[in-house]
Amino acid sequence: MDLGFIWFQLMTAIVPLMAFTILGIALVRTIKQWHHNENSPRLTVEAKIVCKRSDYRRTMNAKNHAYRGSRTNYFVTFEVESGDRMELELEGHQYGLLVEGDRGRLTFQGTRFLNFERT
Repeated sequence: MDLGFIWFQLMTAIVPLMAFTILGIALVRTIKQWHHNENSPRLTVEAKIVCKRSDYRRTMNAKNHAYRGSRTNYFVTFEVESGDRMELELEGHQYGLLVEGDRGRLTFQGTRFLNFERT
């Protein structure tokens, strides 16, 4: 048999297996995080907004390098009375309403942001 053909057969078996493995790991992580949040208590604490950031990503088509779309994730770092800090992901409309330096009551569940009410 030709070595190139054997290599091709091997790669056509390994690449899909790797892709399914990576997707499976991502799915398991997502489910574990959701389960953790669902089983965490809802807490409301006094907090201060110390930092805001966004993560912008563009998606490109691998074949012709054409622009396919984009996604922006929004994060806010809160500091609670004990001095501990936590970064939570928010939706864009929630992110736009918050300002660094604001103080108020933060409600969250695990790593899930629920509400911030200024005081």
